[in-house]
Amino acid sequence: MARWEPNAPQRLADAALELFAERGYENTTVLDIAQRAGLAKSTFFRHFQDKREVLFGENALAGPLVAAIAAAPAEAAPLDAVACGFDALARDVFTPARRAFTVRRRAVIDAHPDLQEREALKGVSLTASMTRAMADRGLPDLVARVTAELGALALRIAYRRWSDSGNTDEFGALARRALGEVQAAALTVEGGPGRFPRP
Repeated sequence: MARWEPNAPQRLADAALELFAERGYENTTVLDIAQRAGLAKSTFFRHFQDKREVLFGENALAGPLVAAIAAAPAEAAPLDAVACGFDALARDVFTPARRAFTVRRRAVIDAHPDLQEREALKGVSLTASMTRAMADRGLPDLVARVTAELGALALRIAYRRWSDSGNTDEFGALARRALGEVQAAALTVEGGPGRFPRP
């Protein structure tokens, strides 16, 4: 196989997941991954810092999510703007063609605490991006932050459901359902108007 074929990052990621499943994450080297992908070790390091980054790479979620939030109608409620972002992720990132890869990726991450920590940090960064996107829509800082936190929670719920090996639902439907559940839970916590002491 030629060493300079296109789509090297995806080939490396696919090879890494195959090897992680066969040998385990700890027993797989960068050289193993490059050889399985039919690429040079130097090509690996052009795209990734280390084997952990094969599972994370660039944050492919932030771009489409933030752009769709910004493009949501001006009159859209904050969580409706988030829903527009989720629709973009369903269309551009969490596609049916990517689901098998995502299921395997999640299995590797779930088995390693250090990878779980890296995944959590990625989530913090995404939440910060959503907060800025909501603030750019003119929301007060606290409202922007709460909206982003609720959106991030819904996104984590939808991702877990979508990447479950027995799931057959599309990501968009799962994300909107999770967003509705999070919104309903927030209203339940509030307990109705007048329940909190007012300053």
